[in-house]
Amino acid sequence: MPAQCTLNIDKASYKGSIPIHTGHFIDGKWCDPKFATILLGSSADVDMAVQAAQKAYKTSWGLKILGSERGRLLNRLADLLERDKDHFSAIESLNIGKPFHFCRTFEIPKAIECLRYFGGWADKNQGKLVPTDETKLAYTRHEPYGVVGQIIPWNFPIPMLAWKIAPALATGNCVVLKPSEIAPLSTMKFAELIEEAGFPPGVVNIVNGYGNVSFDCTGIYYILPSLGHTVGQAITEHPGIAKVAFTGSTAVGRKILEAAAKSNLKSVTLELGGKSPIIVFDDCDLEQTVKWAVNGIFINAGQVCVAGSRIFVQDTIYEAFMREFTPIAAGLAGTAGDPFQPITQHGPQVSQTHFDRVMSYIESGKSEGATVHLGGARHGTEGYFIQPTIFTDCMPDMKIVKEEIFGPVVAIMKFGTETEVIEAANATTYGLACCVFSGDVSRAIRVAHQLENGSAFVNSAMVTEPGAPFGGFKQSGIGREQGEYALATYTQVKAVHVNLSMRI
Repeated sequence: MPAQCTLNIDKASYKGSIPIHTGHFIDGKWCDPKFATILLGSSADVDMAVQAAQKAYKTSWGLKILGSERGRLLNRLADLLERDKDHFSAIESLNIGKPFHFCRTFEIPKAIECLRYFGGWADKNQGKLVPTDETKLAYTRHEPYGVVGQIIPWNFPIPMLAWKIAPALATGNCVVLKPSEIAPLSTMKFAELIEEAGFPPGVVNIVNGYGNVSFDCTGIYYILPSLGHTVGQAITEHPGIAKVAFTGSTAVGRKILEAAAKSNLKSVTLELGGKSPIIVFDDCDLEQTVKWAVNGIFINAGQVCVAGSRIFVQDTIYEAFMREFTPIAAGLAGTAGDPFQPITQHGPQVSQTHFDRVMSYIESGKSEGATVHLGGARHGTEGYFIQPTIFTDCMPDMKIVKEEIFGPVVAIMKFGTETEVIEAANATTYGLACCVFSGDVSRAIRVAHQLENGSAFVNSAMVTEPGAPFGGFKQSGIGREQGEYALATYTQVKAVHVNLSMRI
C-alpha cells in the first residue's frame, strides 16, 4: 500500500482533514521508492520515471494526441485546482509557513491562471511556411523534446509547478519532476489532481528526493546520505531526458549546466538568483512607491528570487522616503505569527538552516559597518521568524549589497543622478528583475531599458503576467519561462523540404 498521510487542520482560516499520498507518482501510479524505506528517491526511481515517460510519449502523448486535447486536460487541471484552492492554501501554509490568505488570494490563483494560459496555447504552437519557388515546399514544425526533467524550489511550490509543467505539457512533452525536499507536500497533492484530470499514465511523473549532491535549491551546502545519486543529479545526468528546467540558486544552476553538458548535451533552462534594484526618483508618487517597495522586498518573508533587496533613493527625497517606508516595514513584525490567522502577513523562514543563513548575512552587514536602521534580529522566541530588517549606510562591496540573501533584509542607498544610479544598479553579477519609480514615464522607461535585467517593472514591483516572459540576464539564468517565449524552450524546430517538381 503506497504511503499516505492525513493533515488534520483546525485553524481560524481552515478546518478539515486532507489526505496526501507521500510516495512517488510514476506511470500514473503511486509507489514507494526503490532505494529507501523512507520517502526518499534515488537514480533508480528516476530511471523508472523516465521509462514511463518515454512510453507515454510514444503511445499516448506527444505527437500521438491533438493539441486541443492537451489543452482540454490542462484546463481541466486548472478547474480542479480552483475547486481545491482552500486545500492547497492550507497545505502550503503547513508546507512553508506562509499566510493562508496570501496563498488563497494570490499564489493559487496565479497557478490556475498559468495552467489556463498554456492550455490555450496547446493547439496554436504553429510552424511557418518558408518562401520558395514553385518547384519546392519548405516549412517548419515545432516538435517536443520528448521527456523533460524539471526541478522546482520550495518558496512557491504550486506556482513554480504550474510554470514548469504547463508549457511542457502544452507542447507535447512528458515530465519527470522533482519537488523541493523541503516542501514536497503540495506537489504530491497536485499529482492527485493530474490523475483525476485524466492525463495518460506516464505523462507526468513526480519523484521525491534530494537535489544536487552538494547544494539544495538555495545554494546551501549539505552532507547528504549515501544514495549513489540524488534525484536532482540523476535527472540532470539521465540520457533519456532531453531537456532540464531548474529554478533555484546560481550555484546549483552551474552544477546542472555542467551535468547536462557532460551527459547528453541537454537543453537547459535556468531561472536563478537575483539582487533586484528598486530605483526611486524624486518625482514619484511617494505613497504608492513606498507601498510597492515594501511589498517588493518583504513579500513571502523575502524568500523571493526577484525580491527588491537593493533600494536606491534619490537624495532629494531620501529622508521623506525613509519616514514613510520605516513604519510600514516595522508594522509587518506585528503581523508575524500563525499563518492561518487572518491578520498574519509576515511568515517565517522555511527552515532552521535557512534562518541561520539569513541571520549570518545580518551579522555580516553589522560587522562590515552598515547601520541597522530597523530590525536586525530574530522575531519572538518560537519559529524561524526574522524581523523585517533595513540597512542604511551601505557600501557596494558589502555582502548584503552584493549577494542574494533570500530573506527579509534590504539595503537602502542614496543616489544623485540618473547616470549614477544606472551604474550602481547594474554593478552586480545578477540580472533577474528591476523596478523604476518616477512620475516621468519617459525617464522611467529610458532607465528601465538601460538596466541589465530580464524583467523591468515601472511604478510597480514584481507582479508578473502569464503572457510575459520571465527570466534573467547575466548569472540570473538562461532561457525564459511564461508567455509565448516559453513554448520555444520546450520545442525543437524542424525544417521540412519537399520536392514538388525539381529535377536533377
